[in-house]
Amino acid sequence: MKAIGYRLAGPITARDSLIDFDSPDPIPGPRDLRVAVKAISVNPADVQLRARVSPAEGQIKVLGFDAAGVVDAVGSEVSLFKTGDEVFYAGAIDRPGTNSELHLVDERIVGKKPKTLRFSQAAALPLTSLTAWELLFDRLALPYGDKSKSGSLLIINGAGGVGSILTQIARRLTGVTVIATASRPETIAWCQAMGAHHVIDHNRPFLEQIRAIGLPAVEYVAGLTATDKHLGDIEAVLAPQGKLALIDDPKILDIVKLKRKSISVHWELMFTRSLYRASDMIAQHRILNEVADLADAGVLKTTLTEDAGRINAANLILAHQHVESGRGFGKTVLAGF
Repeated sequence: MKAIGYRLAGPITARDSLIDFDSPDPIPGPRDLRVAVKAISVNPADVQLRARVSPAEGQIKVLGFDAAGVVDAVGSEVSLFKTGDEVFYAGAIDRPGTNSELHLVDERIVGKKPKTLRFSQAAALPLTSLTAWELLFDRLALPYGDKSKSGSLLIINGAGGVGSILTQIARRLTGVTVIATASRPETIAWCQAMGAHHVIDHNRPFLEQIRAIGLPAVEYVAGLTATDKHLGDIEAVLAPQGKLALIDDPKILDIVKLKRKSISVHWELMFTRSLYRASDMIAQHRILNEVADLADAGVLKTTLTEDAGRINAANLILAHQHVESGRGFGKTVLAGF
């Protein structure tokens, strides 16, 4: 099978930062699906791993988490899917990635592909949808589908991949007021299109902007990027006994300053369930199926904004560069080998 990977971590501008190569077709384990990959998307996790984590000497590391494709073969204990099913999923951090023609994935973290979306549109959704869903309903403990729950949610970096789908889910499936942050005309417009009630500038103090839209404080904050940089603003804008959930990787996060307000801090990593084979690992199968149903019902829409062409090393290098630039919004997708 064809695949794209790298032998040595480093900048995307380095020679052979990503290469095309051939690899034997993988053999499914008992709970595995083997998926013929039709489309993938690029996440910040991909570029961070490529820049920092080298494979063992003599090995080639294959990146990629998001994928949409068709089940090509199944393991001996598979019960949720069959050959020929169209699926989408976000993979696992401790297994080879989706930047390959054939990919193995545990059926318990796979969902049915939305029928109304193309493979490329579906590939934009899994990792960010799972992250947003778990952050909102598992970490912040907002009740799913309960519009009577009041309060407000501030989403830092509302135009990013996670922010784009989190805004949609929070607006359509909860009763909170959704405030997203963005700073450019195109990202402000995108946040509004995703359903944000209000958009504020993350380059200016948060509290004065929150008060300007008529709110004394917010009850929930989703820290999607630069949480350490924004921590002072987060503390200022959160109501007493508020909740902060974050997904980024600050080198240092001094949360002692949050004690006075009894603010709780919650980490979200959508790979936790698969990495530790958690007893509720199958929850991600159910979440993705729900996301698919919501997409087919028109409640949620794809966050695809950039079509980077066919799946090969040259196009994937350009996609990594686009994600690293920080100038994009939504999701970058590649389709077809």
